Amino acid sequence: MVRAPVLDFRYYGPIEGRVVHIDRSASDAFRLTLDRVVLFNIAPTDTPDRVRVSVHGDQSYTAYHPGDTLMTTGHLGPPSGPAEPGGFDFQRHAWFLELGAVGYTRNPVLRLLPATGETDIAIATLRDRISKHVLGAMTEETGGFAVAITTGDRSGIATTTMEDLRAANLAHLLAISGLHMGLLTGFVFLLIRSAMVLWPHIGVQWSTKKIAAATAILIGAVYLLLSGGNVATERAFIMVSVMFLAVILDRRALTLRAVAIAATIVLILRPEALIGPGFQMSFAATTALVFVFGLLRHVDLYRYPKWARGAFSVVVSSGVAGLATVPFAAAHFNQIAHFGLIANVLSVPIMGALVMPSAVVAAILAPLGLESIGFLGMDIGLRWILFVAENTANQPGAVSHVAAPDTRVLPLIALGLLIIVLWQGHLRMAGGIAVAAGFVLWTSSERPALLVANTGGFMGLATPEGRDLSRATGHGFVAKIWLENDGAPVPQRAAAAREGKGLKPRNVCIAQRWASGPSCLSQAKRR
Repeated sequence: MVRAPVLDFRYYGPIEGRVVHIDRSASDAFRLTLDRVVLFNIAPTDTPDRVRVSVHGDQSYTAYHPGDTLMTTGHLGPPSGPAEPGGFDFQRHAWFLELGAVGYTRNPVLRLLPATGETDIAIATLRDRISKHVLGAMTEETGGFAVAITTGDRSGIATTTMEDLRAANLAHLLAISGLHMGLLTGFVFLLIRSAMVLWPHIGVQWSTKKIAAATAILIGAVYLLLSGGNVATERAFIMVSVMFLAVILDRRALTLRAVAIAATIVLILRPEALIGPGFQMSFAATTALVFVFGLLRHVDLYRYPKWARGAFSVVVSSGVAGLATVPFAAAHFNQIAHFGLIANVLSVPIMGALVMPSAVVAAILAPLGLESIGFLGMDIGLRWILFVAENTANQPGAVSHVAAPDTRVLPLIALGLLIIVLWQGHLRMAGGIAVAAGFVLWTSSERPALLVANTGGFMGLATPEGRDLSRATGHGFVAKIWLENDGAPVPQRAAAAREGKGLKPRNVCIAQRWASGPSCLSQAKRR
């Protein structure tokens, strides 16, 4: 269904295409994703459906809009495979995005045609206008955050801010996923139902709960479109739709069956999502929350003050969701945020009680030109969240790093957790044994003694001091992945200065002997 041409060689020349998405790369260069691609001297049947071009230089991404037809001259190549065996495979990820080539340009990007009025581009244009309006109406510090949770565009967020949010385990607040979709639709449900019961006739004669649930689903669909419809948001919309549909059908909304139905729908639509961290962490957290709060139904909390019950719910939900996602986050991102629970307890209530409701107020008042009232609430809430993230990230020992596990570890841990959740009686002990076995296998996992880049010109040798790299510069992305998967991320220059003497020029020549021949060894001897 998603099969599309993939470029199988290095290309340099004219690139023409229509902008469908604008974002930023890890190196902070803005990127253009283009469709309707035209490449010089390449047949249309061999031309990728989509390409992604990073634009270097002082060109501003605000000069371009979704739907614009652009032209430039640049480099393209096939999406790269994993940096090491068993690692993240960008080539596979790009295949499902129908992304057939990636590259860069240092030349001017010229606009050939302005955006047209096609439906997909009209939605993208609306998102672009909302993003620019929010950025212009709020401070630089919080504007990028507000845009990220409104339209899904993270290009306005500084790299240092992203690092602080990750170190504080608050990066999930940026992704438009279950938390945001749940907060938004839950607030809309509460708002609609509360407004309807103000009129006695409507409150008595009409099913306000079902009307509010149906309205919440519609608002969630609009949010899905405005946010770009990425996998995480699509997954969250399916989850809340199943929940509100249960309300309409007079069934219990939060059950493990509802979670299973949502997961099944997601996997039918996007089976590739199963191996992604978004799917695993989202459904791990949701399943754990439904399970734990199902157990707490038998606990009488109403003897305590209302504020205490609210605080208890926040702490339990943050703790349960955080613990459920720890093994998946550690396996995929190689780090554990030790103060994540505290940061989430201090931040998630503000997101739910102030930021998301203020966003709804801004949307309602926007036609009257009074959206600044809602933006003020968002600005206050987001300032607090960024303050918490920065101070948490700067605490000593805020983050520890772990090595990438064996490929059998996560399936074993997931199976054990599911047995604990789904089975009754003493069989749950088997789930605990499986989880424990998974962690034992993780601690005994060994990293490769020698790693070689696919070019043959870059190597990393495991030493007692850490991985010794053959070069202090170049292959920066591969070096970063290797060191992170070792659980010891250090600057590339520091890793290259280690005492792994057996690694340097001679062994690099051996790795690329099929291309370099004896001349390379001669150069090594002269060195």
